[in-house]
Formats: sequence, C-alpha cells, structure tokens
Amino acid sequence: MFARLLQQVGSASYSNRASTVGDVFDRAFDVLQIAGRRDEYIYRAAVTKKILLGKHSLRTASMLNEFRAGSCKADLVILNGTATVYEIKSERDSLSRLANQIDNYKRVFATVNVIVGESHVESVQQVVPDDVGILCLSRRYRITMVRDAADRPERICPETVFASLRSAEAAAILKALGVDVPVVPNTQLYGAMRELFTHVEPVALHREFVRTLKRTRNLAPLSDLVDQLPVSLHAAALSIPVRRADHDRIVDAVRTPIGAAMAWG
Repeated sequence: MFARLLQQVGSASYSNRASTVGDVFDRAFDVLQIAGRRDEYIYRAAVTKKILLGKHSLRTASMLNEFRAGSCKADLVILNGTATVYEIKSERDSLSRLANQIDNYKRVFATVNVIVGESHVESVQQVVPDDVGILCLSRRYRITMVRDAADRPERICPETVFASLRSAEAAAILKALGVDVPVVPNTQLYGAMRELFTHVEPVALHREFVRTLKRTRNLAPLSDLVDQLPVSLHAAALSIPVRRADHDRIVDAVRTPIGAAMAWG
C-alpha cells in the first residue's frame, strides 16, 4: 500500500534515492500540519510532542487514546499527577457535540481541556464553562494557552469512572482504597463492584484511578520504539497497539530506502 500511494503522488518528488520511508512520512506530515489542512492526527501529534514528551516523559506519565467517558470517547488523556483530557477540535470539526462531550468528561477526569485551531477559539469560549481549559494550535504549530483549566477531582462521578475501567483495574482501585472486592460468581461481579464504587469518595477515587491506570496503561516499554521513529510517527506509535515482537520490523521498514520500498509494490 505504501509503494502504491507513493507512486500515485509521484515518486519523482522523492528523487533522492537515499531518502527513507520515514522521510516520506515526515514530508507528508509537514504538508498536513499547514493550517487549513490539519486533521485530528496533527493535533494528537502536537499534544504528544509538546505536552506528553515535552513537559513529561513516558517514565512519569501515560497517555490514553479513545478512552470511554460516559456516552463519549475522550480523544486523548494524559495521566501524570492528575487525569487531564484533551478534546480535539480541528478546523475540520464541528462544535455541535462539544457541550455534551465536556459534560461527560467532567464525570471522569479532574482536568478538562479543548485544543482547537485559531478559527475555533472564539466559538469555543462561548460554548465551554470557565473551568474548562482552552488551548490553541497556532499557524506556526505552537500550542498556546488561551485559558487554564481548573483541577476539580471532587466533581467526578464514581459510577461513570467505574464504567470506563477494565474489571481488573476496578478491583485494584477498590483494594487500594481499602474496600474488599466481593467474592461472588463472575456473572455478579460487575454489578457488585459497581455498587461499591457508588459509595467511594470522588477525590480518593480519582487519586487511585490515576495511580492504577499509570501502571496498567504504562507506555514506558514503548520508549525505545518511539526514539527510533521519525517525529511524525510518535503519536501513532503511542496510540496503535503493536506487539513487542514487531517493533524491530517497524523500525527496519521506516528506515528502508525509497528505492527498495518501491519494490514492495
């Protein structure tokens, strides 16, 4: 598929046969990050590079992609000292669902942000409450803070948080909070744990939610893979599940010279 696509866009554009597959991805990324052409991936890559890997690291923070929050799925969540969600609204996106998304996110995450293009800033300010942060991805591909978000773990809804978790994560959180996990048949376990979650204090729950998911969704094992890939593919490497046994194959493929890659077709 890669060879076919490269042929369709004109392989003459990559006449330097020393160029690699990774160079092609970087060049495509440069074109797509121009204001007016950006889609969700460009924003995801900006948050990954400038916040997750820029302000934090894979050793101290973790990132969740398409994480369930009530009736919505959060675009991107970073777990560090708190749980921070980033809802992406590119210049191609409508804001019609934003108010509902924010309402759902507040039930699960202590800090809620919307990251938008310059054309959306004014409209988003009119839609979201004052405790929601607004970030802008500028035309020069810089993230600027329009409005800081409030950190409000006390507002989360324990039952909604429970619905977002894997069963083993929910059990681990209960144990960390000193709550005994009920010994019941598997068919009854979900309902029994959900009932226990409804009685958990939100701030304590949020603290253990962050600690547990930083462990169970740990991205540190991907550090070596990310370091060997072009910047344009960092966000993909951290969001698309890949077996550890396939990491070396991906790195080799990305380093393949264009001449050899064209033979893939």
